[in-house]
Amino acid sequence: MTETPILSLGFSPCPNDTYIFHGLVHGKVPLTRAALAEPLLEDVETLNDWALHGRLDVTKLSFHALGHVLDRYALLRAGAALGRGCGPLLLTGGGDKKASVSDWKIAIPGTYTTAALLLRLYQPACRNLVVMRFDRIMEAIASGAVDGGVVIHESRFTYHFMKLHCVQDLGQWWEQTTGLPIPLGCIAVKKALAPAIREEIDAAISASIGWADDHPADSLDYIQAHAQEMEPEVIRGHIGLYVNQYSRDLGTEGLHAVQELLRRGAAAGLFPLRPDWR
Repeated sequence: MTETPILSLGFSPCPNDTYIFHGLVHGKVPLTRAALAEPLLEDVETLNDWALHGRLDVTKLSFHALGHVLDRYALLRAGAALGRGCGPLLLTGGGDKKASVSDWKIAIPGTYTTAALLLRLYQPACRNLVVMRFDRIMEAIASGAVDGGVVIHESRFTYHFMKLHCVQDLGQWWEQTTGLPIPLGCIAVKKALAPAIREEIDAAISASIGWADDHPADSLDYIQAHAQEMEPEVIRGHIGLYVNQYSRDLGTEGLHAVQELLRRGAAAGLFPLRPDWR
């Protein structure tokens, strides 16, 4: 008798991911071909780095990082953060700085984040980049430690409290340039796993979102436990923005957006273009 494989799983503590995975990791959605180990919740750049080393069987990662790991990971159709009006923001403070953004010292939330990729596509001449945790960037901007920074996650909703200014909504720039929604993060699974297991995981993630949609109050404690003391209205706004129809299934438009992001990233020399990207 074949033993049921136990798969390692990682996702971020952000409300969209904990909302998506709550049902699956708490046994509300059954799996028959595989089981999941206790999930590891880490910031997305840690997960990106782990994916580069092939650490996890099923993992959240940035679409930028996906471009680097398509030799060993396959994109799932469910669980993605992709949409309109939800992209990273390039922010600055009120201090003196050089006139050209390309000459600024800019904080990015990880080398392999989609935020870093979008900045490189928007301003290819930007080279003075400083990597720091996403939750430290606004403070660095406000203190003048950097001229600007690219923020993600809940910072979209809170940057004005620190009297920071948006130089460019990079998601809006992408939408205006391509006409497509912006792909931010995705769930990927190791290609070494049997296709039937990969398909079951994909379907289970979609079902887990459906369960959360039907039982929103049941997920709240789990989400809040990992939400870094976010206010309830910020949590609701975060989930509403990043969990949408593309999270349930990328669909034709979503897959087209991913393909275009990977094409542009490859054209910029950031990772190889792979014809078997799915």
